[in-house]
Amino acid sequence: MTKANNFQRIRELNYLQKAVLGGALLERMLPNYSLFSEATGFGDAAVFRSALSVCWEKILLPKSKISLEKQIEKIEPNVPELTDFDMFGTYPAIDTATALLGMLHGLIAKDEQEFLNISKISQASVARFIEYQLTVDGEIADNKAVREHPLMQYEIDVLAELIDFVEQMGRITSENVKELKQLAVSDGQTNIGIAI
Repeated sequence: MTKANNFQRIRELNYLQKAVLGGALLERMLPNYSLFSEATGFGDAAVFRSALSVCWEKILLPKSKISLEKQIEKIEPNVPELTDFDMFGTYPAIDTATALLGMLHGLIAKDEQEFLNISKISQASVARFIEYQLTVDGEIADNKAVREHPLMQYEIDVLAELIDFVEQMGRITSENVKELKQLAVSDGQTNIGIAI
């Protein structure tokens, strides 16, 4: 029997498992936005950090009265426009914003598809980064080169490891969420391989 692919495995998780997995992936993506913000002086990375913290709180305390809509209002003005910046870092910054907004919308609408999309956005972000690197190096950036690139293989492995952890979590508690968040950033780099 072949090992189920990651996206299929995510589909089989329950609502809360999908939510915490999305949060863990966002922990890996968030520093990409911070680095972009530092480099350009655009946006407020603290708004993103705070919004993700609110998401974690909502997952752990579903009855809490925190307003996720307010978080969306705070994030939207901090999403960069591609046309305003002539640097690659704009792409992962937008991907982070898109994934974070998806997380918030998913929690508001109880829409599990939004959480699955975060893993797809993260992987697409890695793919775009690899294509960019290969092109800069004068290499062919076709699907095979991207798929077999060590960074993409690593992204797939990290996602599988996070899914393994989430599958074993049992009841979601602040304790095992803390462990999951630590696991997500334990390698000290973002999803696109930038040291944090």
